[in-house]
Amino acid sequence: MKINLKKSPSKNSRLNKVEVEKASSKSLNVEDLTKVFSKGQGFAKSTIAAVNKVSFSLDLDRPEIFTLAGESGSGKSTVAKLILGFETATSGRIRYKGEEITDLKGKKEFMRDVQPVFQNPFETFNPLKKIDTYLYETEKNFKMAETDRDQLVEKSLELVGLSLAEIKGKYPSEMSGGQLQRTSIARALITDPSLLITDEPVSMIDASLRMSIINLFKRLKEEQEVGIIYITHDLATAYYVSDRIAIMLRGQIVEMGSVEKVLDNPLHPYTQLLKASIPAPNPASKWESDIALSDLEAKEFSQRGCKFSGRCPKVQAICKECEPENYKVEDRDVKCHLYK
Repeated sequence: MKINLKKSPSKNSRLNKVEVEKASSKSLNVEDLTKVFSKGQGFAKSTIAAVNKVSFSLDLDRPEIFTLAGESGSGKSTVAKLILGFETATSGRIRYKGEEITDLKGKKEFMRDVQPVFQNPFETFNPLKKIDTYLYETEKNFKMAETDRDQLVEKSLELVGLSLAEIKGKYPSEMSGGQLQRTSIARALITDPSLLITDEPVSMIDASLRMSIINLFKRLKEEQEVGIIYITHDLATAYYVSDRIAIMLRGQIVEMGSVEKVLDNPLHPYTQLLKASIPAPNPASKWESDIALSDLEAKEFSQRGCKFSGRCPKVQAICKECEPENYKVEDRDVKCHLYK
């Protein structure tokens, strides 16, 4: 049964025509987003574009699960921090419902509508603070309750498969990692958000519990109409849960499209390498060759041309000199000279 946390508008809260049109156009637009970090001083100073001209859009009137995937150091989490306002962009634009994120930073309307779910549930909660207080404080801070506070908290917990009786009065040490992550999601749902930004939300959870969280995201999208940005390095869960996927490499999106097309038939050599690195579920099957993954992040960030040219099996001379453009291939974007 669907539990609806959305409040019905009162007679005194009618919107005029302009406000209705503005409210109906729920979208997140990221345009040429760039974040440059500097380290060192003087002649030893260097810069790294952790996010480099990243662009994508989400239509929250048609909720989807949009995944940012790639190995460590690809810029996935930095994109999330920029959207949430934890970092300030060097250049580019982020617009939510037509307004610049910089204009919305700190505004409760935006904070209520876009909620984060972090990687480690054991770091999300203070070990000396009872779990249920987080939910009540969220409700109080955003003044969500129109009726009984316990009822609102109970409804949000029901959405994630928990109950108030299970968590009330308990400390984080008295709950499992899966229960804590579900509670973290329930806290985010109290504000009735349109978008959840989830940064590696299952990487710190026991493997036996990961699918329960992944299935929860699917239900939230389908039943509660919540859009989700799912950040992960795990292509298996990404394939299972995503509608669209963007593969990131050293701050850039190198391939983006429907998850079936990108992962069933990857076009970019980096995407092909990521897919090949997933072990086959067959103990008799063995890799025939080593997969060389470079740990020289600084070198790849600073090199000219394509960031993957140093370890690409299909590298050409142009790849080492010129950064490829984004080409439209089979209803997806591919940043690779092979598709020029």
